[in-house]
Amino acid sequence: MNKTLKIVLPALALSASVLFNACKSNNSKTAVDDTLKSSADTTKTAAGIAVPDGFTATVIAKDLGGTRHIVVSPKGVIYVKLGQPKDGKGILMLVENNGAAEVKASFGDYGGTGITIKNGYLYASSNQDIYRYKLNDKDEVIDPSKPEKIVTGLIDRHQHESKSIVLDDAGNLYTNIGAYSNSCQIKDREKGSLGQKDCPILDSAGGIWQFKADKPNQTYKDGVHYATGLRNVVGLDWNKQDNQLFVMQHGRDGLHDLFPDLYTVQQQAELPAECMYALKKGDNAGWPYIYYDQLQKKKMLAPEYGGDGKKEGDSKFIDPVAAYPGHLAPNGLLFYTASQFPEQYKNGAFIAFHGSWNRAPEPQAGYYVVFQVFKDGKPSGDGVVFADNFSGSPQNTAKGAAQHRPCGLAQGPDGSLYVTDDSKGYIYKISYKK
Repeated sequence: MNKTLKIVLPALALSASVLFNACKSNNSKTAVDDTLKSSADTTKTAAGIAVPDGFTATVIAKDLGGTRHIVVSPKGVIYVKLGQPKDGKGILMLVENNGAAEVKASFGDYGGTGITIKNGYLYASSNQDIYRYKLNDKDEVIDPSKPEKIVTGLIDRHQHESKSIVLDDAGNLYTNIGAYSNSCQIKDREKGSLGQKDCPILDSAGGIWQFKADKPNQTYKDGVHYATGLRNVVGLDWNKQDNQLFVMQHGRDGLHDLFPDLYTVQQQAELPAECMYALKKGDNAGWPYIYYDQLQKKKMLAPEYGGDGKKEGDSKFIDPVAAYPGHLAPNGLLFYTASQFPEQYKNGAFIAFHGSWNRAPEPQAGYYVVFQVFKDGKPSGDGVVFADNFSGSPQNTAKGAAQHRPCGLAQGPDGSLYVTDDSKGYIYKISYKK
């Protein structure tokens, strides 16, 4: 497990940012309050968000709808997935010119989250299926009305239903299938209800499935149950440094509400961590049997399965490689492989935290993009709040009344970072001024 070493990076932009010391606090204040420290070396841009000195941020599109994940092609064509179709279409194609991105086409009669490009194809997901579209030499979809259905029939029970997608370099596609439950209780989210024995949800959800990237009409029986014990993953990416899948898990809710004799409201607001996992085939992250306590830095036995906040979980479950304060909703993960940003960003990970709704009575938190330093393919030291103020003000953040909520991340061919907001349908572009 990453020990979250206390380091301050010496280079230009990172030393000017806001330190995000995950897993540090043990006192009575909240983990978020204890671990965020402000710095004067950030700049609030015309786009309304604050970024480290040396960076610029612009809004290149707005009012697009619920913009979820985003991808930018090698030739600079932008594709955005909408959570719900707008005017009957769930995928937007935009072309950027003179600081603005204009919608040139829309297609796909389905909502959803996942979108990516690989080997001349655009891949996109609904909440049940995964499609691909052939691209021409301008990175435009050749026939948007006739996608090839690659995977079909994935479970969607309207809770944690997003099917995020990523591909490796060996012809495999990976997708999250979120658990349609908070903690696999006999009666979901009911006070005192215990966990189901041998949680039956895990046979078809609560994990990552692997499919072939080019085989049509695959179903569960054609896929590989790659990793299990993951409540819900929305942000995921392939780390080329160590050729491995990394994911961000949304931690469980309701420790006090469901088991008030075992947990305080304070503990419910702070726990459990939002975790980053590095996955290999066959890994088990432990949901619903355990959760990760970032304050104790331990895997804890879940109360539905006999835990009391003190009993540790089974060591057979893998440890996270990094852990962040609870309920911040990590919806995007991107490994930065370009060279536009200063050198210390190379091969590190950006994480889009969508923001909390369930930290009451503590202030809500999140609504920012964090950068996590990596060394030798693994997280090293503290994360850094890289882009902030999406919510509009500290007061908006505390109330959970954010104006904008970051969701998707993409890297442009010039090395710029693109961030979607699924609240107002904005696309932000963040660049470094050399």
